[in-house]
Amino acid sequence: MKRWWGRAAALALGAPLALAFPRPGWWWLALVGLVPVLLLARAAPDAREAAVRAWLAGTGFFLAVNAFLTPKVGPFMVPLALLLAALWLPLGWLAWHLLGRRRLAAALVLLPSVFVAGEAVRSWEGLGGPWGLLGASQWNAPPLLSVAALGGVWAVSLLLVAVNVAVAAALAGGVPRRSRVTAAAVAVALPLLALAWWAWRPPPAAGATVRVGLVQPGVVGPVEARFQASERLSRELAAAAPDLVVWGESSVGRDPAANPGDLARLAAAARAAGAPVLANVDAERGGGGIYKSALLVGPDGPVGSYDKLRLVPFGEYVPLRPLLGWVTGFTDAADVDRHRGSRLTVLPAGRFDVGPLVCFESAFPDLARNLAAAGADLVVVQTADTTFQDTWGLDQHASLSAVRAVEAGRPVVQAAVSGTSAAFDARGRRLAWQPGSWRGATVVEVPLTAGRTPYARAGDWVPVACALVLAAGTLVALRRRLSRGGSGRPAGSTARSTPAPPPPPAAAPRRTAGRQGS
Repeated sequence: MKRWWGRAAALALGAPLALAFPRPGWWWLALVGLVPVLLLARAAPDAREAAVRAWLAGTGFFLAVNAFLTPKVGPFMVPLALLLAALWLPLGWLAWHLLGRRRLAAALVLLPSVFVAGEAVRSWEGLGGPWGLLGASQWNAPPLLSVAALGGVWAVSLLLVAVNVAVAAALAGGVPRRSRVTAAAVAVALPLLALAWWAWRPPPAAGATVRVGLVQPGVVGPVEARFQASERLSRELAAAAPDLVVWGESSVGRDPAANPGDLARLAAAARAAGAPVLANVDAERGGGGIYKSALLVGPDGPVGSYDKLRLVPFGEYVPLRPLLGWVTGFTDAADVDRHRGSRLTVLPAGRFDVGPLVCFESAFPDLARNLAAAGADLVVVQTADTTFQDTWGLDQHASLSAVRAVEAGRPVVQAAVSGTSAAFDARGRRLAWQPGSWRGATVVEVPLTAGRTPYARAGDWVPVACALVLAAGTLVALRRRLSRGGSGRPAGSTARSTPAPPPPPAAAPRRTAGRQGS
């Protein structure tokens, strides 16, 4: 019964960590939210049970942070959470072995590394992509988020887990006083180092300021009605003199190449607004499949387009459809797979260049970073989010733009059909935030920046470093086990020769009657 009570507690204690994300966005909870999980794993009767407890805690976290998906995913939400949480198994196993056993240094290195490595693995598109990464919870905490400029969202996650480990070590039973004091000092020092980096970090080279119009018509079912609403709102922006007007995802439902009238209407909207219009097309293309595309149209016609690269599994396509196609009967999975593009594209929008991303793609750290490297001055995210009205998903999605801005060193704007439309400068500071209930169009002034962040130059070096650390730790553990296996003693012990047992005592001589020794 104690074992099952511990597992139930783990399932419950993993869920509150989701409160660090929007909403409510209690960013500070990420600094201590893993501590109960680590202590519960440390208190397990054995390493196997510690791993199970961490797995169940991860399940509770994913069920909570992805709760907005439940109405759409249905009964598959639980197995999905269990699958993602399996990457927390090594966290519990290592916590049992390292916390409170005079191995503080190893715990501070290996536990954050195994957590970040797990985040990197589940960031694969086929596992749902990098949603709910711990570092992304700091989108509204500028000092901690600033670490993303050094190593991406991975560096923020690494710092947060290290703080959690230090706090857990300071609270765990059986820890020597010196280690407890050291752990407490580390828990305080790491956030202070992030604060120092944020305060002393040199500002990015300033560029021009551009005016970006964000159009949010709301949930408009018929595609033509959505097109008309976006046209009308774009014309209303003319007085604000925008440099670019951004429409939401799937704002155009026909292939413009096959419908020249739609291109003419987009060009007319650009002339009326006095700026190019970045629309978004969700349509079959000449019998070659359905694509989602960002389409930039100026007053004189089309300028360029970008086809979405990263698609939502079981949303925009079904992996292994011949085997898994039956899930469409239980979920909102696409009946017809969308096709993906072949490369990122930077589009010229007058005096600045735009790097477009479509919806789900804003969750991937590498895309915005590579757009910045390709010359984009502004990253633009087009989304719909109409299926997640009145849920945490809208704000979670918009908050990712702040993380991408700090990583790439470029401002990011997001325009939603009916989600949360937002804008952030290159430091992640919020410039605009329009909730999902808002309907209309607004213009936000966005300061452009030049230069590249260390993360933009070096790429995903943090997950690679974590993998190398774990590989080195595995080799050390194997070496120790092999050295113990040969003699059956711990490494470093000296074998002693065992003396032979003494021979049995000799029989006493038998005395002969009548004779005495001389």
